[in-house]
Amino acid sequence: MTSGVQLLVPIKPLHLAKTRLRGASEPADRHSGLVAALASDTVVAARSTTYAVEVIVVTSDPHLTALFRDNGVEVLDDSPASGLNAALRYGDRVLRQRNPEARVGALQADLPALRPEDLDAAITEAGADRVFCSDGQGTGTTLLLARRGSALRPEFGPGSARAHRSGGARELRAPLESLRRDVDLPTDLEVAAALGLGAHTSTHVRAAEGPGSVRGPV
Repeated sequence: MTSGVQLLVPIKPLHLAKTRLRGASEPADRHSGLVAALASDTVVAARSTTYAVEVIVVTSDPHLTALFRDNGVEVLDDSPASGLNAALRYGDRVLRQRNPEARVGALQADLPALRPEDLDAAITEAGADRVFCSDGQGTGTTLLLARRGSALRPEFGPGSARAHRSGGARELRAPLESLRRDVDLPTDLEVAAALGLGAHTSTHVRAAEGPGSVRGPV
């Protein structure tokens, strides 16, 4: 029987997030809106799954905090912001203080094409193990799940797939295409659009003007 997980979704402050993606949103001041849209679609999809029993955002950004709290999502303030892994370690401690037997996971916030069934399939394939899902390139990590009652031990960053594998996490093998399609570059957004963007990102992209706008089936 598949047990539920509590997912942490860490998001950098908007002015620091997704700097390599700026060319996908024109004019430049629309970048923050795009980052918020990517994260919103990720959280909506995660909250629509069967096995993610709780989805919690970890951020120090006041705009994102207000945005998600207004939509009924719990937000943990990771101030002073010390990076993605520090935010996840903080969130992990909070959740395991509340429930020492919690099963905690980390989901990247840049999965605008995420389908709930892919996330459920990942959690099902994980069983009780510590696992991770690599990104489309096979070098990054989009999802990390700890064992129940165990520390998350995140190692996100360049080469995170290798780091998580070396740390004893089992790599998920199912296709899980929408879970692997993270967005770091304008070309990544085009590929995600071909899968079908969530409502927030789709609306943002359709409103974008200029050569940086991306259009695809939604």
